[in-house]
Amino acid sequence: MCAQIPAVLGRIARLSWRTDRRAIQLLLGCQLLTGVSAAVLLTATARAMGPVLGAGSAGGRLRGALPALLVVALAAALARTAGVVAAYAERRITPLLTTVTDSALVEAVCRVEAVAYAEDGFSDRREAAEMGVTRTHVMVADAQRFMSAVIRMITAGGVLSVLNPLLVPLLLLAVLPAGVGAVLSARVDYQIHYGNIADRNVRGMMRWWATESKYSDEVRANSMSNYLVYWYRALSDRCDRRTLAAAPRTLRIGLLSALAGGVFLVATWGALAWLAVSGRIELAVAATAVIAVQTTLAALSQVVIGAAAVFHTSLYLGDMQSFLDDAAERAPKRGPHRVAAPVDEIRLEEVVYQYPDKDKPAVDGVSLTLRRGQILAIVGANGSGKSTLTRLLTGVYLADKGTVSWNGTDLAGVDPATVWAQTGLVPQIFGQWPLRLRENVTLGQPHSYDDAPVWAAIDAVGLRDAVEDLPTGLDTLLARDIFGGTELSGGQWQRIACSRALYRRPELLILDEPTSQMDPRGEHQIFEQIKAISSDRITIVVTHRLENTKIADHIIVLESGRITEQGRYDDLAHGAGTFAELLELSQDR
Repeated sequence: MCAQIPAVLGRIARLSWRTDRRAIQLLLGCQLLTGVSAAVLLTATARAMGPVLGAGSAGGRLRGALPALLVVALAAALARTAGVVAAYAERRITPLLTTVTDSALVEAVCRVEAVAYAEDGFSDRREAAEMGVTRTHVMVADAQRFMSAVIRMITAGGVLSVLNPLLVPLLLLAVLPAGVGAVLSARVDYQIHYGNIADRNVRGMMRWWATESKYSDEVRANSMSNYLVYWYRALSDRCDRRTLAAAPRTLRIGLLSALAGGVFLVATWGALAWLAVSGRIELAVAATAVIAVQTTLAALSQVVIGAAAVFHTSLYLGDMQSFLDDAAERAPKRGPHRVAAPVDEIRLEEVVYQYPDKDKPAVDGVSLTLRRGQILAIVGANGSGKSTLTRLLTGVYLADKGTVSWNGTDLAGVDPATVWAQTGLVPQIFGQWPLRLRENVTLGQPHSYDDAPVWAAIDAVGLRDAVEDLPTGLDTLLARDIFGGTELSGGQWQRIACSRALYRRPELLILDEPTSQMDPRGEHQIFEQIKAISSDRITIVVTHRLENTKIADHIIVLESGRITEQGRYDDLAHGAGTFAELLELSQDR
């Protein structure tokens, strides 16, 4: 604990200083004022004890002690005022600090290379980091209490050492076992926390899926409620068993530390009594020593408690910082080159990509050339590598072998932001963002006050009538669970996703099953729009509805990550390959 606390306090101080310097200055000033007040209070108390316990009338003794007692009252008032102001500074900086760290974590997850999501343990490490964010809500308070207690301990211990140096080491020994116990208990708590991360992560996801209104129909109509509740309780019970299994360890630690601390505390009071009875210190000094011992003991106890809290927090902050550092290393750093419009050619040469911990490549030796004005259709069975290929084309993934180049520049050496600025993607699983309809269309692109481009994108997917029927048109909040929000149908949401890609006016437009939830009229309109705008961009359509590939200039068939067939619709439809087989099966109803 002693080894880690300086580094942790330094980290907290740097974070806090960057967040709100004035609050930190105020907090430090209050800590110093508290320490000075404590020293003045004890010194004035010692001076007041002489007249109070001396000879003479009660009035005379009181008058003799009055100046010192006034100083005691003033010092106590200053200490209380400093505590109130310190609490204000703490309340001022804590929410800002939590927001800064939480935003840093969200940004790190959003900016990390997409391949990290496929790695074992990434989700668990993110969950551990989120606990670190949660602990930032109390870390300033923990640090403030610890520093305040340290200052009070130093001042009170200084006064006590002047009265009798023997009492200080005895007091340190009295609280040392509590410090050891607090550290050991913190480690036990952390081990329980880390052991429960995976189950807690799954439980959180299960909770969201089971209680989200979008899935409530499926949960109820398919009688899933009982099983989901059972599974949720089972995960909770597993976490509880780990926690309860550690309870005897913490009990033993607490009892042993309390016993050892009690022995040394008895020795401290015994030493003080022996000094007073044997006449080695005067009665007034002994009375002051009693107050000093109590003050020092309280400060030492607060130091131990505060240090344990800071140490406990440091374990979770370490997880958070480790994740942020790892995410920073995993952020795309591919090179200084840039891609600018127009994108005339995208070329793949012997591209291979294999997911982590998989035995076979998802894309294996694919070579392909796409040119401006061309529509490419990609077809194949589930798991054939279609979506992985689109990720390689857009630079979301980098090839393990081979090259993917835009206008002759390998994406491995290109700033990915310049690639994604030229890309419009409609994935199979698209975001249904709890934002206003306008923002759902413009998300990811600069937006002016002119809604004409937004309406143009909405018209392109045939959604104008539906939007005009909404309560506030483009300003309608698309979130049924939020007051004032509304919900769209699956097909309407898919049209919004298509309009979002079209609004970008991309150089590369990728539509992965873009009409799977649409009615025939909507599907027809989308594909007509794709044909109408294809001349000034590269367009890729991934689909299982093979009839839709008639609009394509070129079709490729993927099987196990390889291109097994390619050509135009008529050639493949009348061939003897997989495309013809799948087409026949789709028409056999």
